[in-house]
Amino acid sequence: MLGQRLVAYHLVAYHLGVELETKVAFSAGFGGTGHYGPFNVEKTLVYGKVLTNLGNAYNPATGIFTAPVAGVYQFSVYHHSGTGRRSDSLLFKNKEQIAFISAMNKDGSYNGSNGIILQLEEGDVVYVVLKDNSWIWDHMSNVGAIGWCHFNGILLFAQ
Repeated sequence: MLGQRLVAYHLVAYHLGVELETKVAFSAGFGGTGHYGPFNVEKTLVYGKVLTNLGNAYNPATGIFTAPVAGVYQFSVYHHSGTGRRSDSLLFKNKEQIAFISAMNKDGSYNGSNGIILQLEEGDVVYVVLKDNSWIWDHMSNVGAIGWCHFNGILLFAQ
């Protein structure tokens, strides 16, 4: 019944020339799990602690964001390397590498981050891959925090 009403509202809006706003935004972190990696192969990072998931486009079981509508999206990735370790990861759109995130330290802990704006089609996927022989360190410094490693995305406008 509710589904039929939504379809009817969308049809009325379409015929009136009114665009309904689609809201899509997510923010997810590791949750202070300590170190992750290194592995001898690349691994898709799964950010299981979700703060926000408007539109349910981010899957916390797989770490993959799937665009529910065509539009322009902004993504950001934040990583912490931990002492004496290298943290290299890649942001992918579908199977194409889009951005590189790196934090290499020799004398302490360092953070790496990157942000990008992408034009996506409905069904395109965006995800982060940890490079082989690399690791990330996640820690909760305050009660209630979800750690230092995050993956975020937001729909700027639909097309």
